[in-house]
Amino acid sequence: MATETSPLTRKLSAFVELSTSELGVLERLHARRKSFSAGQDLVHQGQSEQAAYILAAGWVVSYKIQPDGSRQIVDFQIPGDFLGLRSVLLHTSDHGIEPIVEIEAAEVLVNDLLEAFAETPRLATAILWAVSRDEAMVVEHLVGLGRRNADARMAHFFLELGVRLSLVGMGSKGGYACPLTQYHLADALGLSAIHVNRVLRKLREDRLVTFRDGLVVFDNYEGLVALADFDPAYLDHARPLLP
Repeated sequence: MATETSPLTRKLSAFVELSTSELGVLERLHARRKSFSAGQDLVHQGQSEQAAYILAAGWVVSYKIQPDGSRQIVDFQIPGDFLGLRSVLLHTSDHGIEPIVEIEAAEVLVNDLLEAFAETPRLATAILWAVSRDEAMVVEHLVGLGRRNADARMAHFFLELGVRLSLVGMGSKGGYACPLTQYHLADALGLSAIHVNRVLRKLREDRLVTFRDGLVVFDNYEGLVALADFDPAYLDHARPLLP
């Protein structure tokens, strides 16, 4: 895939208009591409001395293992996202990262990242923006778990994913392909699998959204926005903020 049209370039271009030299640095960061099978952890919780990754294709899940052995999904990553960046800078991973489907990711060593930041400060700023945006999403997820009812929580989740995917050319207000299972949704949204099934059925019967056979279809996008009280301002990509 050409760097100019890669998911990461599309994502960062929402913040800064990338120059030819900055695209060249991104090309170098994508040099060590590898494939990983579903279920094969890229990063283990507690792991140290690892690389970060740029997800080029496929979906992954970030999760934490609790003392009793249970798993809590923290978030899902899509093409264009950095994987394990925080744990590289902090030396130890506080969560695991597992592919949901077969993925392609570019390995990025710490020295590569520091050299890129030193060479192109604007690119470093854009990556900082992307990380800050991810933090804003975590805040929204906490609000959803604590304050939104199950219907609004599910609606907000589908809408947020849609906006994220549209940024990298993989979604629209019509819908998107989605490899997640109802068990993934249950774990991420703090619901039981049975409750997830009921909520999905209700949203489908209300002709708001249909999730079936790996596809999310927005039957009534504006109605779903109203149900979730969804304001995408926290995703912050209406236009490039730096020239």
